[in-house]
Amino acid sequence: MKRLAAIAALASVATATACGSSTGTSTGTSAGTSDPLGGVYTTIDGSKQINASAPVNPFNPVGSVFAGYNGMTLAWPKNDPIDPNQFYPALAGSWTATPDQSEVVIHLQPNARWSDGKPVTSEDVRVSIGLAYTQGGTAYALDPKAAGAAATIQVVDPTTIRITQGANKSGMFLSNLLSTVVVPAHVFGPLLPADFWHTLEVAQDASGAAADRAKAVITGLAEKVIAFAPPRDVSAGPFVLERVNPGAALLKRNPYFYNSRLIGPDKVKVLNYTGNEQIWNYLIAGKLDNAPFTSVPTAVMDRIRQARGSQVIKGYSPVSTSMAFNQSRKPYDNVHVRRALAYLIDRNQVTRIASPEGGTAAATTSGIHAKAAKAWLGDGFGALDPYRFDPAKAAAELKAAGMTRKGDRWAMPDGTPWKVEIHVPASFSDWVSAAKSITSQLSDHGIDATVVTAADYTLYLGELAAGKYDVGFWLIGLGPSPYNIFQRLFGQANGWQMFGGHLKHVAPGAEGNWMGGPETVGGVNPGELTSRLQFASPDEQKRIVGTLARVANEQLPVVQLWDYVNTQFVNTSRYTAFPPDDSDALRLSSGVWMQLGMIRKRQA
Repeated sequence: MKRLAAIAALASVATATACGSSTGTSTGTSAGTSDPLGGVYTTIDGSKQINASAPVNPFNPVGSVFAGYNGMTLAWPKNDPIDPNQFYPALAGSWTATPDQSEVVIHLQPNARWSDGKPVTSEDVRVSIGLAYTQGGTAYALDPKAAGAAATIQVVDPTTIRITQGANKSGMFLSNLLSTVVVPAHVFGPLLPADFWHTLEVAQDASGAAADRAKAVITGLAEKVIAFAPPRDVSAGPFVLERVNPGAALLKRNPYFYNSRLIGPDKVKVLNYTGNEQIWNYLIAGKLDNAPFTSVPTAVMDRIRQARGSQVIKGYSPVSTSMAFNQSRKPYDNVHVRRALAYLIDRNQVTRIASPEGGTAAATTSGIHAKAAKAWLGDGFGALDPYRFDPAKAAAELKAAGMTRKGDRWAMPDGTPWKVEIHVPASFSDWVSAAKSITSQLSDHGIDATVVTAADYTLYLGELAAGKYDVGFWLIGLGPSPYNIFQRLFGQANGWQMFGGHLKHVAPGAEGNWMGGPETVGGVNPGELTSRLQFASPDEQKRIVGTLARVANEQLPVVQLWDYVNTQFVNTSRYTAFPPDDSDALRLSSGVWMQLGMIRKRQA
């Protein structure tokens, strides 16, 4: 898994929370309307690489479905720093929610049709939800006690569907519903057994052996759903897959798309890539009309800017990079050691070396991207300790931890050598550069430090979860949902897990608890507070976020290094009307930009 895909996939975790009524509106147009501009728009999919043998199936992780092009959800999330319920309409033209999100009513686009001409209906949404249950999670968890699980799905009429939330309510419910991928019932419907909905009712409502058997039946469908290979693409998006090979996927316009008049290109070519270097070469050669966030060193950025028509658009991205500690290992169980390391890291220097175009040095450690932190915390953000580079404070913290000095090197309290190993995946060039910068800085101040790389990201995550590392890099701040943000610090990786609707804390080294922090700190249980963020009112959320940010700042389970900047690359030599800097659409694909009326072929 490469750097770009990892960031895109994690950023997409940020889906839900906040309460209140939400609505969306959109104007439809008659199907089959053509646009005279045309041309082939060339891009890449930042969330995955091309797999020519993958089915045209959005439930398949490598499926030949590309979000915003031939893949459609009910709605597209905006880039609001703190409100995850802000969405652009997609197949859902509008929606309403009760203040506690116990009931959501979705109204489909009246003119939405599949690429074979059939209308998009509420039954398509119902079948899509049924298929989502086979995969589990979010609003479609089978456990009725799970926070934010859907309780009932009712087709009101051909374009209206009502969905209710179970008793254990979550502010993430609306956004999770709107993120539902929609597939055609006349293609995917046969995957669901005739008695599926009765089985689901038993799984959700019954207890004991009957419920367990019903759950097993539904989850037993997961592999069948993932492996399903439709004979051809039937899309409700602006494009439909024409063909795919190892080098690229080619999509052509769907004449039945409900807003076809807004779609400029006749075709879209999604190029394959094997790593960031290949994307750099595409951009330098001017082959891409758009590339989403890609980690780029300054020298390469200079070459990209030289390409005719090349431009850079920058906006907010709710992701931060941190250096995380395994607190079950000495000396990182001592907060004074963690604070000393924070005082010895010049974050500005690290960011200049590692992510000069795609990041800004973290102002402090709060667990939250600075833009969102300022919105959540207000004046409280300035009250956090910034941990500015200060060797004298670092030395005092090390002494407070009982660390000893042997010559020009710091040692453990018992006098044994202290060797700091910082682990990073070899394929993440910015993380490798950052880790090298940090070890150099630590060495300058008497701490032996080295960088250890894992062969790939999958291996890295597995070894991290197994507790094999003392110190490693960790993505945090995955907003806009405050629950998702603090799950990164006070969730499963730090011992807090939800079982049967009840939160429990497992011992360090068990069940993925590699951070190994204490269950309570100063009378505060941060895992419990994080869990409450799912159900809290907006005012209570702000109070909880303030407490958790303070705990993160004082206890430093991680040292926040830099906040990402969403750096997008566009080329205006063929197309214009791209979103501007700081647009809330920047985290969405070019296909969604087209749906929103952007991107037009440059006139000769």
